Amino acid sequence: MSERRAVTAIADVDEFEAVEQRSLWMDGLARLARNRAALIGACIAILVLFTAVFGPFLAPKSFTATNLERRLEPPSRDYWMGTDTIGRDQFSRILHGARTAVLVAVVTLTISVSMGTIFGAVAAYYGGWVDDLVMRVVDTLYGLPDLLIAALLAVTLRRPVAEWIAQLQTRTGWGFLDNAVILDYLLVFGALAMVNWSGYARLIRGQILTLRELDFIRAEVALGLSPWQIIRKHLAPNAIQPVVVAVTLSIGGIMLSESSLSFLGLGVQPPGASWGTMIAQNLQRVFTEPYLIIGPGLVLAISVFGFNFLGDGVNDALNPRAIRR
Repeated sequence: MSERRAVTAIADVDEFEAVEQRSLWMDGLARLARNRAALIGACIAILVLFTAVFGPFLAPKSFTATNLERRLEPPSRDYWMGTDTIGRDQFSRILHGARTAVLVAVVTLTISVSMGTIFGAVAAYYGGWVDDLVMRVVDTLYGLPDLLIAALLAVTLRRPVAEWIAQLQTRTGWGFLDNAVILDYLLVFGALAMVNWSGYARLIRGQILTLRELDFIRAEVALGLSPWQIIRKHLAPNAIQPVVVAVTLSIGGIMLSESSLSFLGLGVQPPGASWGTMIAQNLQRVFTEPYLIIGPGLVLAISVFGFNFLGDGVNDALNPRAIRR
């Protein structure tokens, strides 16, 4: 009988949580809609996402096609943002650069959040030496400069990753692996994910340390549910709200980090298109052909500010402390 009451209680808790979560998200959306800065950021973010998906199809010219006869042309009717040192259309390359920035942000955050959720949940649920081990690693990574470690990883791993890709291509015969951009993307994904997952692990751990002491979690333990079922069904979903806020706030930073790595020659390099690479390649022409710098630099700045405004708005809408104010 007591077991039946426990099962009924857990079912009631599940239903209550579902209603509460829906109400919380709807209230947060209403607060977000009243935030003008967040709405401006949302419009910029939607425009960047639209450009990343459809921009390359709308580009007036090929982003890799060169025309030495029309190199270093200023903005005109034919070339809206001018041409670079080998006659490539700057506008088309900026559109493709948006896809690079968004793709890196999405993949990097997916890997980072997945790793952070797994390690943070395991550390918080099991505690003891598992928690100590995971958190020592997290604290070490958290205290190191992100861009420096990402650059170090990109340099260190370039040769072994290139050899692994070559071996994979030999075994599978996949021709697309011969593209040098594949190596650049893998290095950027891996390097940025390795320096960003620790923050999510710390965040998830803090949430689950609070949740695991609640009565319905204790009831599930008493009923014999496995730790993985408890983490997957209740702990991780209930800790997702601050993760959404953190992810939204991180998008602009990831895009800026990708551009920084590319600017240093460690990220996406030609024939791929990256705003950071475009700035680095034309930096010495900042006084003679400033449009080569202003175009990608301005687009990068607006994109980062837009996602930051949106992230701040999401934080104000979903953060309980902000709500109480």
